[in-house]
Order: sequence, then C-alpha cells, then structure tokens
Amino acid sequence: MSRVMILKHSLLGLALATSLMATPALADPPRDTDRAFEATRDGRSMPLPQLERRIMPFMGGADYLGPELNGGTYRLKFMQNGRVIWVDVDARTGRIIRRSRP
Repeated sequence: MSRVMILKHSLLGLALATSLMATPALADPPRDTDRAFEATRDGRSMPLPQLERRIMPFMGGADYLGPELNGGTYRLKFMQNGRVIWVDVDARTGRIIRRSRP
C-alpha cells in the first residue's frame, strides 16, 4: 500500500473515532419513579405513600390501581363499580385538585 493510501485510511479512522466520541450518549428519558424520587428529595413533593394515605379515606372503598406523576401533580387511578375514577392531587400539599365522576 502506498503512503498516500495509508495516510488516507489513518485520517479516515481518526475522523470516525473523533465523531463517535463527540456524539452524546442517548439516555432514557426520566421515568415517573425517578422524577418522584427527585421531587421528594428536593422537598417539592410529599412521599407517595403519605399522599395515598391522605386520599384513601375519601374514596369510599374504590380499588386503588396506581399513580401517575404529571409535573407537580399526582393522578391517582381508582376503579369502582366498573368505572375509572381519576383523582388529581397536588404533590406538594396533598390537596385534592380535582376528581372525575364515578
């Protein structure tokens, strides 16, 4: 192989290696659990179990299906008599913001 070809291959390899190092890693978007942990740690949210204990007495025996975190609001999902009930709760104060009709 000639020196020119060796030089071209070396430069091509160097350019490829440099471009791979400069490419940012693709990270998974934060999950609800990660965001909830950070919000609780930073004092922007009550712990989820504490919020759930505050809301349960208002739900009249409905089955609790789980939470979603939307910004500073938890949306708790319940099921009663075959119907879904959504309860939006301020994550910081635990106050019910809105509730869908059963």
